[in-house]
Amino acid sequence: MKAVTQDAYGSADVLKVSDIDKPVPTARQVLVRVHASSLNAYDWHFMHGDPKLARATFGLSRPKLKVRGRDFAGRVEAVGSEVKGISLGDEVYGEADGAFAEYVCAAEDSVARKPAGLTFEQAAAIPLAANTALIGLRDLARLAPGQTVLINGASGGVGTFAVQLAKAYGAEVTAVCRTRNVEMVASLGADHVIDYTQENFTLGDKRYDVVLDLVGNHSLSAFRRVLTPTGTLLLSGGGVYEGGSLVGPMGLFIKRRLVAPFVRQRLLELPAVASRENLTALCELAEAGKIAPVIDRTYALSEVPDAMRYLVKEHARAKVVITV
Repeated sequence: MKAVTQDAYGSADVLKVSDIDKPVPTARQVLVRVHASSLNAYDWHFMHGDPKLARATFGLSRPKLKVRGRDFAGRVEAVGSEVKGISLGDEVYGEADGAFAEYVCAAEDSVARKPAGLTFEQAAAIPLAANTALIGLRDLARLAPGQTVLINGASGGVGTFAVQLAKAYGAEVTAVCRTRNVEMVASLGADHVIDYTQENFTLGDKRYDVVLDLVGNHSLSAFRRVLTPTGTLLLSGGGVYEGGSLVGPMGLFIKRRLVAPFVRQRLLELPAVASRENLTALCELAEAGKIAPVIDRTYALSEVPDAMRYLVKEHARAKVVITV
């Protein structure tokens, strides 16, 4: 089968389309014929092995996982002997490493029914990004109607879903993005939009119950300044950047761990753990019209290196999708 692989860390030039063996599912996995995938900052960090401290997990000198990609949508072609609730031929979506390929094996608890009415391309834009936003706002922040939330990086993959979810939970949403994305973010339901090229929200008078940071472009003290005395700060590690550092956006995480025990504000790191339960919840939200993926551009599987270059150089808005 065709897959996008890498044997070394570096720019998009390290990515190549290769012929590799079709994976075989274990007892608790399903084999999915991939129809679409999508790019995330996760893929960029893994491709670069950046920040360098992350190579302790990714692989010290080269990536342990050779096939890139995480999000997918497609049809089930084989089912492990112990898998329940998923059948041959089902249209599904979910998360699994190695999704930039014609086939991917995924754990049964990271796969769910594809939202009805969405194309495979639209469904593939949802999993990692929307799940990150869901965990942050619903589970960690416990966002409630009437609360105020600021989303820093609102025009990215996670950000566009976060705006929609926050509105679905009844919050007053302030979105931060660059000039060209102001109109798009407002169309998703944001009550207020701040153009960061014109205004630094950390210097304003407004205080928020929840701040979701998806960029990592301000200090911890600056983020805390715009929180209410008992507000919640959610740190998600930042998107793509110039790279080449030891800790990169993880520096905010380190500072958070030093400060959090001594302040009333809740300073939290945002994990993104795939689960069928969350994918099902997102499916229901999509079918109810409460969230909808925003797709910037679509590329073929053979064009993944170009898609990655676009993600970085042009600061892609929302999601970049791969058709397979």
